[in-house]
Amino acid sequence: MTDKELFSKIDHTLLSPTATVMQIRTLCAEASGYGCASVCIPPCYVKQVHKEFPELNICTVIGFPLGYTSTEAKVAETKQALADGANEIDMVINLAAVKNEDYDTVIDEIVQLKAVCGKHILKVIVETCYLTEDEKIMMCNAFTTAGADFIKTSTGFGTGGATFDDIKLFAKHIGRNVKIKAAGGIKSREDMEEFVRLGCSRLGTSSGVRILTQKKK
Repeated sequence: MTDKELFSKIDHTLLSPTATVMQIRTLCAEASGYGCASVCIPPCYVKQVHKEFPELNICTVIGFPLGYTSTEAKVAETKQALADGANEIDMVINLAAVKNEDYDTVIDEIVQLKAVCGKHILKVIVETCYLTEDEKIMMCNAFTTAGADFIKTSTGFGTGGATFDDIKLFAKHIGRNVKIKAAGGIKSREDMEEFVRLGCSRLGTSSGVRILTQKKK
């Protein structure tokens, strides 16, 4: 797999609560220069990045990182993010609803956010490290029913990130119209290539650009 192919699947990410504007600008310049799929940045930077880097595909996060804000709050966040210039939304599910087996609430929330997103991509984060295998399968079914564009493994803020086993599980159970994004703990080119081979269309990583450019330096 070529560098160009891998770059085209990377959501170049910086979601630290202490990220500075200079760090965000560096991230955006790298993403633009290397042809990344998007930059994934905090909502507070979306408007500024949209103005300074109009060529970039901007992704931002909603209900992040815990997911237990109300659906109404997530809807409002999403509307504002899109108005500010975001093209893609990565939303965290309500994990409490999952643990309560209230899957209708999970589905309804995704349906509402997808209605707001319209043609914009909605990726929904399951935070796999907190779910059982049965719950992960239920989420595959729920996301397919609700019309999510992507199932995403992790926020990067939980106790674990993406694993090959979880991607295999998703690929087996998710609907054909739902794509897969691996995020959290991707540390090598070999990781990236294997995640893509297993079925990932996107890779959420803060270190992907560094990994792929190290050898050239």
